[in-house]
Amino acid sequence: MKLSNLDLNLLVSLDALLQQRGVTRAAHQLGLSQPALSASLARLRRHFGDDLLARSGNDYQLTPLAVQLKPQVTLALRGVERVFTAQPDFVPADSTREFSLVISDYAVRVLGDTLAGLLAEAAPMARLRFGANTPEMVDRAAQTLLATDGMVMPHGFVTDLPHVDLYRDEWVCVVSADNTDVGEELTLEALTTMPWVASYQGPTSATPAARQLRHMGIEPRVQVITESFLTVPALVAGTGRIALMQQRLVQVLPLSAGVRALPCPFDVGPLVEALWWLPVYDRDPEHLFFRELVVQAARLATLPAQPSS
Repeated sequence: MKLSNLDLNLLVSLDALLQQRGVTRAAHQLGLSQPALSASLARLRRHFGDDLLARSGNDYQLTPLAVQLKPQVTLALRGVERVFTAQPDFVPADSTREFSLVISDYAVRVLGDTLAGLLAEAAPMARLRFGANTPEMVDRAAQTLLATDGMVMPHGFVTDLPHVDLYRDEWVCVVSADNTDVGEELTLEALTTMPWVASYQGPTSATPAARQLRHMGIEPRVQVITESFLTVPALVAGTGRIALMQQRLVQVLPLSAGVRALPCPFDVGPLVEALWWLPVYDRDPEHLFFRELVVQAARLATLPAQPSS
């Protein structure tokens, strides 16, 4: 299909309709009349051969196709915005651009506030967006990166893309603080018998540490799966479960978290967190500025704590 035959305004309408799940709310969001947006919805329905919004009682629900389209439309709009907000000369202090990162809540906890502070200082009118790095987005890394400024991920998930290493971390095992069945050390046997809380577990996704376990012939008995590292302590505390967590994240947990960390009883290897992007942005001045800011934030955020005088 030729892009010249498409009305890109329909992309804006589609995004609002899928986000708001209703013509009235979407029209209000866009500042359009309800009849005007209803006409856009009719065109979109003819184009896709699908209702997109299906009435359910007094409300609308997204059709299966609409559910599939929703994240793609959001990414596409961000990509279009990037194209039409590009400037020949980039001046950070004058920029009103939104910079976006696909990143885990763990990495946000490590460097997020430092990065936000650096950006506010260098480009006070710019905006920073952190987007969750779901397994689906990581599996389609190249597509995801078309509409974002980078993806913060450890080695082992993304390949064949330019990157810069940000910082190193170590994996540790966490168990409930009141788990009397576990002493000061863990055994490999315990890893096979204890129930696990797994992070980002799926057919094609798992943390590098979890993959290392499988390479050793140890298949964890996964009881709970979460796509948020920050929720792991609450899912371990007060239970017989075990999980793998990043040492930097464990070190900032409150005393009330109810977990304790133990060394892994196997050579898991270091966790190297990196910033990934598309080659097309290698020389982009806005992207270069933001990449340097992320690298600086990682360096500052992971400096060893200075002893108090």
